[in-house]
Amino acid sequence: MANKIAIIGLGIMGRRMLENALAHPGFEVSGIWDPANASIAKARELGSDLPIAKDAGAAMANADVVYLACPPAPRKAYALSAAQAGKGVFMEKPLGVSNSESEDLVVQLESSRLPAVVNFTQASSRGFELLEQAIDSGKTGQISGIDIVVNYSAWPRAWQVDADWLRFRAEGGYTREVISHFLFLSHRFLGPLILRYASARYPQDPALCELDLLARLETSDGRPVNIIGTTGGQQPDRQEVTVKGSETSYRFREFYQLWQSDGGPWVEALDWSSGEDPRTSALQRQLTELDKWLRGRPNKLATAKEALAVQKLVEAMLAAGQ
Repeated sequence: MANKIAIIGLGIMGRRMLENALAHPGFEVSGIWDPANASIAKARELGSDLPIAKDAGAAMANADVVYLACPPAPRKAYALSAAQAGKGVFMEKPLGVSNSESEDLVVQLESSRLPAVVNFTQASSRGFELLEQAIDSGKTGQISGIDIVVNYSAWPRAWQVDADWLRFRAEGGYTREVISHFLFLSHRFLGPLILRYASARYPQDPALCELDLLARLETSDGRPVNIIGTTGGQQPDRQEVTVKGSETSYRFREFYQLWQSDGGPWVEALDWSSGEDPRTSALQRQLTELDKWLRGRPNKLATAKEALAVQKLVEAMLAAGQ
């Protein structure tokens, strides 16, 4: 039988998950809700018979799993409400607006029927799988470190402007929204990380999020994860993660494009010429892993503990400029 999924939050991520859940054979959408009528109206464009609920509780009522795509501030309350009702919890990151609040959330979720999982979308992607195979087979050789580079002409990006909270320091910023994904990748392939240095630059308005970020993290054996993030200037957005191997290095571009180099020019490691959309592929694969999780089978999804470790690193880096 298909898993019944509820979606709380119908911004861009909620609508993307909704569209993919409607297309996935393992799921049936049992309830959706957002406090904003505009977001509900956009969701209606995906189907005229969507089960739009009167409130979050009603949306969750008949679900097996609840996907939380709401902003961070209300996430803890919704997560605990779902868990206490015996639902699985699948949520966006960060887990909350403070480390202490998120630590408490993880402790409470660990004692629930299904400890929560978090939507770091690369976890199930084709690129993540290929890189894992390359490391396990020895194709990469020794991994010496990871470089993370993100540049945005403006933050939030044009397609994110409806999520106004992304521009504010309290909950938003590209370090929480984007770099956290790449820290999760680094943690998966290198192990736990220690922050050695960070410097964040902020605008004069104390309410707004970071402009630039420099940071260096290390594994216990000294392998570095170097981060540079910048905003401003007319340029294409850039999101790159380079996993440096002694034999072959791999580079993610735009989350899902994977390239490789043995010292020569970068060449594509994944073929997308069939017309398959990389983002859709990743979300469909995430839902397949979510189905495995709900059925008690081994899966690739990020745990709440992994997400908390990433959140603590993110908040420490952001605090370096405040």
